[in-house]
Amino acid sequence: MFHHHKHTHRHDRRGMRGSLGDRHFSRGHRRGGGRGRPFEHGELRFVLLQLLAETPRHGYELIKAIEEKLGGAYSPSPGVIYPTLTMLEEFGYVTITKEEGGKKLYAVTPEGASVLEANRATVEALFQRMQSARGSFAAPPVVRAMENLKVALKLKLSEPGLDEERLRKIAAAIDVAAIEVERS
Repeated sequence: MFHHHKHTHRHDRRGMRGSLGDRHFSRGHRRGGGRGRPFEHGELRFVLLQLLAETPRHGYELIKAIEEKLGGAYSPSPGVIYPTLTMLEEFGYVTITKEEGGKKLYAVTPEGASVLEANRATVEALFQRMQSARGSFAAPPVVRAMENLKVALKLKLSEPGLDEERLRKIAAAIDVAAIEVERS
C-alpha cells in the first residue's frame, strides 16, 4: 500500500513530502472517477497530523472530525485511518497511548509537529480546500436520498424483461422528482 522502507526515514528532516512520497500533494489535483475520496495520495497523512496537533484523539474521533470538516459527505473508513496512523507512528510522527479498555489515544510527536510546520502552507491549503468543499456538498439527508435513488435505479434497470412502458414510467417518476426539487 505505502511504498517506504520501514524506519529508514525516521530522521529525515525534509518533512513528509520527502519522507512519505507526497510529490503530488500541493498541486491542487482533484481526484476523479467518483471514488468518493476527497484526498489525493498522501493528503490524509497531513489531515491526521493536523487534527492530532490540535488535540490527541482516538481513531474514531479522527474519523468523525474528518466527516464533520467535510459536511458529512465523506467519512474515511477504519481500514484507511488505522493503517495511516500506524505508518505515522512508524515514522515517529505520532505516539500511541493505550487507555483503559484497550482504546488507543493518538498524539502528534515533536517530530510530527516539525513536519507540519515545514509543510504549513500545504496543510493550510488542504484545510482551506476541505472548508470550500464542505460548502459544495449537499446536506447529509439529500446525499442519502440521492444514494437511495441511485441504488433503486440500478436494481430496477438490471431486472430482466424491462419493457418500454416500464422505462417510460421510471423516467416520468424521475422527471416528477426533478420538478419537485426545483420547486422546493
